[in-house]
Amino acid sequence: MPKFSRTQKFTKANITKVPQDKAIVYKIKNREGENLYTGIAGRVRSQERLVEHKDMKKEKIPEGTRFQYAQVKTKVRAHQIEKSIIKKEQPEHNEQHK
Repeated sequence: MPKFSRTQKFTKANITKVPQDKAIVYKIKNREGENLYTGIAGRVRSQERLVEHKDMKKEKIPEGTRFQYAQVKTKVRAHQIEKSIIKKEQPEHNEQHK
């Protein structure tokens, strides 16, 4: 399991600090630290994907106020980690048994 960043406020300013040189696995959390959604983004798309969860009605996680991420070498590895986290933590906004 990769090391996740510290939990930070889910703001556009913090999203712009997310590196884009590798794929990421990310968690969107509520104020209490509960994982609401786990997702992945490919290289170069990490910031864009997080902004989609912040702004787009279809993608928005309304109670998501914090997030954290981990960089991984490949998108294939990101999918494996995402699947493992979803199975273990069962985030409310993920389809279970993905």
